[in-house]
Amino acid sequence: MVIDTPTFTATLDGDDRLVDADPSFAALNARAGGALGERLAAPPLASLVRLARRLGVPIARAVTIADADQDLDCWVRAAPAGNGVALALSLIRERPAWRPSVLGAVLPPPPGGDWTWSVDAKLKFEQLLMRAGMDHGLDRASVMGQPLTKLFSLESSEEGALSLLEAVASLDDFSDQPAVLNVTGTRVLLAGHVRLDRGGGFGGFVGATYHHPSPASAPDAEIGGLFHHRLDTILRRPLGQIVANADSINAGVDGDIDPQYADYAADIASAGRHLMGLIDDLSDIEAIEREDFTVDDEGIDLADVTRRAAGLLSVRAANAGVTIDRGDLDSAMPAHGEFRRTLQILVNLIGNAVRYSPRNAIVWLRLQRDNDRVYAIVADQGKGIALDDQERIFAKFERVDTSEPGGSGLGLYIARRLARAMGGDLTVDSAPGEGARFVLSLPAA
Repeated sequence: MVIDTPTFTATLDGDDRLVDADPSFAALNARAGGALGERLAAPPLASLVRLARRLGVPIARAVTIADADQDLDCWVRAAPAGNGVALALSLIRERPAWRPSVLGAVLPPPPGGDWTWSVDAKLKFEQLLMRAGMDHGLDRASVMGQPLTKLFSLESSEEGALSLLEAVASLDDFSDQPAVLNVTGTRVLLAGHVRLDRGGGFGGFVGATYHHPSPASAPDAEIGGLFHHRLDTILRRPLGQIVANADSINAGVDGDIDPQYADYAADIASAGRHLMGLIDDLSDIEAIEREDFTVDDEGIDLADVTRRAAGLLSVRAANAGVTIDRGDLDSAMPAHGEFRRTLQILVNLIGNAVRYSPRNAIVWLRLQRDNDRVYAIVADQGKGIALDDQERIFAKFERVDTSEPGGSGLGLYIARRLARAMGGDLTVDSAPGEGARFVLSLPAA
């Protein structure tokens, strides 16, 4: 789910010290260890400010900022202003930060592959998993520790580019890298998510291998998996730039504009976020509907995850005039589940509660434990859900009222599938005119 947030702004003096910032930027800088009157604490932002000052021209580019357990993908514009620099940051998406584990990165591989694998900074295999019947006679154990280029012969694109090697240089994801499996001569496509080491340098890839079928013989599911991955890779970045630029126009970063055009820019940003959310949902469906889909049991604190989800929605709630009542979320609530997937569920539930609540309403967050189960409850003061619709809203592409602004009808379907994959469930208790009460249950730890 993409979080709907405004542009953050700040001003720096001639010595690159932070002299003014809106509350959201100030909070982000404080979490990184900075403060007013000091230099920026986030290294990517500080580098961009120095570059804009040295060149004397506005600089805009995408950057990733580490913020506690989240990585913030942002579009940032730094422009000289008098003796200082004006900074505008638009959030493109928030995602869990990469964390090392025994088997490699927590980051999942691209969806739909015949093989999934991870390689280290020297492109040597750390892990390789093959779908049943797709081993091509290869001994998996013999691959461990070998370089990726020994197993695959990489081929260049029509433009002569090798997207995998370009991704190493640019610290970026890659897709549609043509290759040949050396042991059989089978043509494949490779795709991967970049991993960064603790210093922000190249740490390897978490990737997938796809059979490269001819259009006449490829199974529909195989084409669908590759198509969804291409869709995600090709569309996400330009959409992110559209949203970021539209937010900048709406915020008047380059000066005052006609209010009518500012409204147009806000509509463009909103539509772009809707499309990015749909891409996220399609990618999730591609993953959760696979027979071999599993989630990790990381031993989470449900109270901590709920606090983080509420924090991500705090700006949206404030803009909507809705209060999020967090109750007592300070006491630990150990549970079995995967951090990223649990956060995804709760962001969806709280986001829906905020969206469908009237102004001056309250959204309540509560935790409970009953024997071997723990529960996260999200209750709102919206118009409620009729009994006949309460099961239908968990179906794919279903919404109670399609005339209302909202998502694609996939969020609750995905959330329930994820909850059940973690050994829990997601239910609703509601009545027309009495709001809705969604309950996420997970096994207690």
